[in-house]
Amino acid sequence: MSYRIYIPLDTSAVSRGADQVADHMLHSAANLGEDIVVVRTGSRGMFWLEPMVEVESEQGRIAFGPVTPDDVDALLALRFFDPDGNGDAGLNHPLCLGVTEDISYMKKQQRLTFARVGIVDPLDIDDYQKHGGFVGLKNALALSSQGILDEVKASGLRGRGGAAFPTGIKWQTVADQVDRQKYVICNADEGDSGTFADRMLMEGDPFTLIEGMLICAMAVGANYGYVYTRSEYPKACDIFQKAIDTAKAAGYLGDNICGSHCSFELELRVGAGAYICGEETSLMESLEGKRGLVRSKPPLPAIQGLFGKPTVINNVISLASIPTILAQGAEYYQNFGQGRSLGTMPIQLAGNLKQGGLFELAFGVPIRELLFEFGGGSKTGRPLKAVQLGGPLGAYLPESEWHIDMDYEALSTKGAMLGHGGIVAFDDRTDMSQMARFAMEFCSIESCGKCTPCRIGAVRGVEVIDQLMTETGEAKAESEILLRDLCETMEQGSLCAMGGMTPYPVKSALKYFPLDFGLAEQADQ
Repeated sequence: MSYRIYIPLDTSAVSRGADQVADHMLHSAANLGEDIVVVRTGSRGMFWLEPMVEVESEQGRIAFGPVTPDDVDALLALRFFDPDGNGDAGLNHPLCLGVTEDISYMKKQQRLTFARVGIVDPLDIDDYQKHGGFVGLKNALALSSQGILDEVKASGLRGRGGAAFPTGIKWQTVADQVDRQKYVICNADEGDSGTFADRMLMEGDPFTLIEGMLICAMAVGANYGYVYTRSEYPKACDIFQKAIDTAKAAGYLGDNICGSHCSFELELRVGAGAYICGEETSLMESLEGKRGLVRSKPPLPAIQGLFGKPTVINNVISLASIPTILAQGAEYYQNFGQGRSLGTMPIQLAGNLKQGGLFELAFGVPIRELLFEFGGGSKTGRPLKAVQLGGPLGAYLPESEWHIDMDYEALSTKGAMLGHGGIVAFDDRTDMSQMARFAMEFCSIESCGKCTPCRIGAVRGVEVIDQLMTETGEAKAESEILLRDLCETMEQGSLCAMGGMTPYPVKSALKYFPLDFGLAEQADQ
């Protein structure tokens, strides 16, 4: 009898020694004469417990972690891989975490998009199907193109990349175009600080993304797609390319997919490291072999996009949510969330937190609960001072605002955004004036340079913040006014969100943390 041991191949787990644990496990098991099969999976998202090793039992998978190579021999000596036949010896080991699904971090989640991540072998297409894969595609094949579009619109799915535009409406616009050539692009250029959901899904369940893109192509009448990702994600690129090859060999890509009249080819493209290529029009320029410069809109990409043809551009999580919607139905999906924020969102926790990682929840959970129930509070043990939501261009929120729900509309009332679902936490030692300066500096480095408010404004923003921090009295007040005016110019005049949103972190730092700028009088008002 072979025993299966599950060890993550996720980049974060590998950075903490998962490959060494897997190698040692196989080598030592062979020396002991044990029939062991090591299955490499995605991560469950509990990075503070990585490398986390799982074994099968009658109650479900049992987790152990964090496991180091030095722990392997002791675990094997207890035959931890056979919890049902060894008198529970392995369950008494200090690293035993119990049934994985019963760990509080896991138990509180509503996993839809990430339901298979950490469970399936990411490159085993039969394992994917065994766990519900391609059910959505099968249902989509039984519908008309308009039927698929109506289901996506009814689900309430909005873009998970930051803009939160209704996915079904974007698809409908492309479907309504009469051009024979159309494209589907997946924006996997995940460049925001504190975000890693796209990478985790591409490494842990790549067929979900392929299935979502297939359904999209059928709905809008596209026959070619691109996944545009980052050179900083070598493992995700390697796994996803192998997944494309596997899907094509199995008849899920190419001509007459699953015996239907539908044809779809998919290509992986790797960017050169420009943050601005996460903006959809700049991404298309890069795909066309040009420098990544932002395009003016209109025309919208849905009407005149890649190579001048109608194009759907969605991010990884948006497209990977589609198989669940088509498999379970729009009504099932819209039962998660609240208001106009329907479905679930993968939340990524980073920064000064004890329990960094990813979890998936329905919209509507307060920020405070995310930081303390899931994040475990600050890693340093000091009070948390601020959180930044939505990447380097997102607002900083103080403790007084952590009652706000993770909800598109609720956050917008505070000048904040959910973005890609990343949350970065800072403790009370953080100087928020320097964080504001970083936002301007980041923009000055990453700007494509096409528009003046962004190209020049960010450089001037760094200079004005430096002035503000050294001045006193009337000169300081004038610099504050100048900084606020500069933010308004960038916000209103920039060509894209790069310059238009850089003021968000700056304005929020001024509003909530004036003392860090030496603006004591304003703080008392």
